[in-house]
Amino acid sequence: MSDQRRRVITVALMLSNVMSGLDNTIINTALPRIIADLHGIEYTGWLVAIFLLGTAVSTPLWSKLGERRGNKLAYQLAAACFLLGALLQGCAQQMSFLLTFRLLAGIGNGGMVSLPYIIYSDLYPNAHKRLKVLGMVSAFFTTATILGPLFGGWIVDALSWRWVFYINIPVALISIVLIQIFFLDEKKDRPARRVDLGGAICLSFGVVALLLGTQLVGSASLATALLIFAAALIFIGLLVIIERRAEDPIIPGRLFKNIPLVVDFTLFVLIWAAMSAYSVYAPMWAEGLMATTALVGGMTQVPGAFTDMLGSLSVEKMRRRWSAYQVMLATCWLLAAGYLAMAVAPRYFPYWGILLAGMLQGWGHGVMFNQLQVKVQEDAESQDVPVVTSFSYLIRMLAMAISSSVFGVILNEHLAKGVKGSGGKITLSMLNHLSDAKIRASLPKQDLVQMENILYGAIHAIFWAAFILVFLSLLLAIWARWREKKLAGKR
Repeated sequence: MSDQRRRVITVALMLSNVMSGLDNTIINTALPRIIADLHGIEYTGWLVAIFLLGTAVSTPLWSKLGERRGNKLAYQLAAACFLLGALLQGCAQQMSFLLTFRLLAGIGNGGMVSLPYIIYSDLYPNAHKRLKVLGMVSAFFTTATILGPLFGGWIVDALSWRWVFYINIPVALISIVLIQIFFLDEKKDRPARRVDLGGAICLSFGVVALLLGTQLVGSASLATALLIFAAALIFIGLLVIIERRAEDPIIPGRLFKNIPLVVDFTLFVLIWAAMSAYSVYAPMWAEGLMATTALVGGMTQVPGAFTDMLGSLSVEKMRRRWSAYQVMLATCWLLAAGYLAMAVAPRYFPYWGILLAGMLQGWGHGVMFNQLQVKVQEDAESQDVPVVTSFSYLIRMLAMAISSSVFGVILNEHLAKGVKGSGGKITLSMLNHLSDAKIRASLPKQDLVQMENILYGAIHAIFWAAFILVFLSLLLAIWARWREKKLAGKR
């Protein structure tokens, strides 16, 4: 393969990072307008969670399809699925349809964020060249996350929230066409292994049931929620049984007998579960409590995206002086400080305070992502490096999906309590319009302060929940560092 062809393929795959990075952040800026238009503030958590759910569940399935039918076809199908989802999301007239099409886009995203890394290993067999390319890939993704809130806010203010979805269509088309023209998928002889279909089905249904049960807590009867949770446990139990017998299991059980690896996975879960609190509810704080435009609300994500990139670049220098656990422990302290700042923030917290908290969180997430990505590969056996890499991505997405639902439940509970306590003066519909700067002016001014206090109480509770998750990660990092020193003393 010529260098020119290889470069074009790389650029085409990088476009998937641009689309994924844009969608991950641009939707948060558009949420207030979507809610105001489609009247579904109670589904705020689902808009984020269902996309992440589709991504998480489909990721291992796309890689299996790539093994069977080739990575070229698998990637094109994933990009086409994402494209169709983007088109239908922009056309949605009801919240139920938007959620359905968002799930479709999430399923496509699962292939777009995983398959390129498999293809890169074929395009660049030399490890040093591959590392250089992956650095460029990270830069593309970070740039997209930085531009996402800014670009999204401008689109929402100048055009419509629907265009935050339409913007992905030409990018996806270009990527699909370039891959079709330049990528010649080689035929590889792989050992014929039985597809772990049972494991895939149980994993998918188990995760869906778990997320659905989480979302229904507070909005459905206790019996219904418990029934769905029971179904989730049954599917997860079946998954464990099937994976023990599978010839090529999706999630090998031996991974969970490795203590350092379990620590890595747990840190991934706790920290990424907290992440959606700031990315979703910081813009809502700015737009709903400070009456800013969608553009200014989206700007809350920009400083954190910059420090995320700086944190990612700093890991290698930090590792020259400190051990992996020392780096993670110091970073957990920074993360705890950032989330605590938002948890204790008063009602009239300044805008720059939100930005500063975001910068601390961004730095921490950037460091932890790179460090943990390397750490899981170092802690795993050589034959398990591919599976732990994909599994770490899966649990990150699941953690974000489930926590987004939990945060949505917290929001709904506090809003419902506030509406009930207003004695009929405030309705959920009025709270739906609180984050829309244009419609906000038509709301009863005598009730505006009370509405803001209701929203503040809900967001405040969400950030406390996020802080608890990060605090648990801090305690785990302290224990892991203590264990490291203890083992070193015995040598």
